Amino acid sequence: MTLPDPSVVADRPSASRNRLVLVVYTAAIFVSALLLFSVQPLFTKMVLPRLGGSPAVWSVAMVFFQSLLLAGYAYAHYLMRLRNRMIPVAVHLVLLVIALATLPLSIAGGWGEPPTSGYALWLLGLFAVSIGLPFFALAANNPLLQAWFVGTGHPNGPDPYFLYASSNIGSFLALLSYPVLLEPMFTLRTQNLIWTGGYGLLIVLIGACGVLLARSPKSAAVDVLATDTDAPAPPWILRARWIFLAAVPSGLLIAVTAHISTDVAAAPLLWVLPLSLYLLTWVLVFQSRPLLPHKWVLMVQPVAIAGVIVLLAFGGEQNLLLTLGGHQLCFFVIAMACHGELARTRPAAKYLTGFYVALSFGGMVGGLFAGLIAPYAFSWVAEYPILVVLAVLCRPSGEERWSRWSRWYWPLLLALAVALIAPSFGTGRVFDWLEEQRVYVAGAVAAVGMLLALLLRADRWKLASLAALALVLIRVYPADDGRVETVRSFFGVHKIVVTPHGQYHVLMHGTTIHGAEKFQNDDGTPVPGRPEPITYYHKDGGIGQAITAIRERKGAALRVAVIGLGAGTLTCASEPGEIWKFFEIDQSMVDTARDPRYFTYIRDCEPDLKPVIGDARLTFAREPDGIYDLIVVDAYSSDAIPIHLATEEAMKIYKDKLAPQGAVLMHVSNRHLELSSVVVGIAEANDLKSWVYSEDSGRDGEYIFSTSVVLSAREEADIGKLASSDQWAETEADEKQRVWTDDYSNVLGAVYRRLRDGEQ
Repeated sequence: MTLPDPSVVADRPSASRNRLVLVVYTAAIFVSALLLFSVQPLFTKMVLPRLGGSPAVWSVAMVFFQSLLLAGYAYAHYLMRLRNRMIPVAVHLVLLVIALATLPLSIAGGWGEPPTSGYALWLLGLFAVSIGLPFFALAANNPLLQAWFVGTGHPNGPDPYFLYASSNIGSFLALLSYPVLLEPMFTLRTQNLIWTGGYGLLIVLIGACGVLLARSPKSAAVDVLATDTDAPAPPWILRARWIFLAAVPSGLLIAVTAHISTDVAAAPLLWVLPLSLYLLTWVLVFQSRPLLPHKWVLMVQPVAIAGVIVLLAFGGEQNLLLTLGGHQLCFFVIAMACHGELARTRPAAKYLTGFYVALSFGGMVGGLFAGLIAPYAFSWVAEYPILVVLAVLCRPSGEERWSRWSRWYWPLLLALAVALIAPSFGTGRVFDWLEEQRVYVAGAVAAVGMLLALLLRADRWKLASLAALALVLIRVYPADDGRVETVRSFFGVHKIVVTPHGQYHVLMHGTTIHGAEKFQNDDGTPVPGRPEPITYYHKDGGIGQAITAIRERKGAALRVAVIGLGAGTLTCASEPGEIWKFFEIDQSMVDTARDPRYFTYIRDCEPDLKPVIGDARLTFAREPDGIYDLIVVDAYSSDAIPIHLATEEAMKIYKDKLAPQGAVLMHVSNRHLELSSVVVGIAEANDLKSWVYSEDSGRDGEYIFSTSVVLSAREEADIGKLASSDQWAETEADEKQRVWTDDYSNVLGAVYRRLRDGEQ
């Protein structure tokens, strides 16, 4: 029997030292991840006011974070190739200290106002110069600390991937705590100071990790790595598959986030939900004993893909909980399957940093596709279904049951595709039936794919083709009742829906109607004369009543500012001699409203209209003080709400621009957020009184909708006859509800109040 060398035994770390190493390294990785992922919603919220609260801000931010994550991983990979193990420690600590000197976080000077185009590139530049260095330093911590951990000779060194799970637990908790604790409780300034303090603590922890590494005998690290000496380098085909497996869920993360946030609010609450689930999948798959076995997840993945297809087929008919819950549950399962494949094929510890470089490169590729390329390549949100199909290809290959029948698969699929798609090019009973049964047809095709996967172990290419067919059917038989055209810009996808027989043209963003125009009467004859404002702007609704009352109170032509153009409906609320000025952030919206093929409000009522393009918070602030009789803020009807237009500071700007007896009218009709109390609060903070109108028209079939508005003015006499109207209730601010400011907002509270009180 060969006895161990006494000198080697003496050099091995003790059990107590191993516990200390594990605690310090786990704490450092946990705190690093906590900071890394809490800075994302924190700084993005700081940037939102620059670009109108668009969900695309978050998409571009994700592309930036994923790109810098790749840079940090590459930096760690090449730093760990140095032979002297203490040089990486010294270099990284110097980098962290330099980054600390740039804190607290702030928007860099000279980046106060965005350009009129090229928003995505401008945002990337803003993020780079503002938080690039501290984020880069944080991004490198995970692979660096894992590599150092291996060098300490800890018994768990041969498989340090459990630390990646610890990292993602920190990230997961950071994201969940932001909308639930940090955002409702602290101002942005306080959040920033807390984050800066955490960064200082992290430097201390990483310094401690470096000390533990320096005091570890080199022989201990040699013992740990000895098991990897015979491990072959991963082949390039495997590295390419790692990139693909990382790219698909990364792209899906952005696509799902955009899908659900477009119809509620561009707010951290909705951004962090999918990202939290995304990180949770990393936690689960890299556990030593996964809570959810990978083979189970692979069995459920086809069901999740079928679920996405059915949800997309239903279109905008689902409620808030189904929109949030259904899409995110399916996304979670799909991401678990992809990340589980990555965990299953991970390399030995000596190739750890290269593995993380491949993962981060894939994440960047997926983010670039969904966040930057797709919005310019497609006129609709095509990236979501494309990535769902690609997710099927993330399944491992395997032997099919009854493979002798597989030669009939492709001819049968082609025949099925022709039978279902060909009717869409014409009209008739078959087309009408398929259009009416679109959900069941697409769902049936998706269900067939699920059964093939579970019963026949079908090849992934066959499943992908079935999923693609089901998604194509959704596109050729749209959920909207009528002909649809789409227009896409940085600020989202706008749909112009022409109802059957061309009676109405409807402008939609997500599932929200932003305006409509009636072109034909019920008997099919054209509507003559000047277009009549409908939807939320009908003369008998809250907005129409407020305009009439202010006009009668003044007894002369009005001077009006309108924030938000929509279909241009309010241009026809003006009267001869009046001056109406419109402020709109999205040029594509202006182009759509001007196009007489879609809407004629501008052509017939304000043909010389020249809207001011840009974020209204910036452009409207440049208007002269004291000139407007009425300011209409029309930016909150159910889609991505610009929170920065409903703060105490924003209301002060509106008040400064009002004439002595002027009023501010804010349209707050919203299915998912209760905003009336928010507006009352910011008005009272500026010494303005408020009257709330909320009434159901009962005329939805005529595209005349129920409306909620808040009218704020200095005195009761400023709003004329409305002060004595039973439909308008003078309302005081809720003392228990914190006033929204540029430094504080609470979207979760607004969602809760809407769920609690119901839609008024």
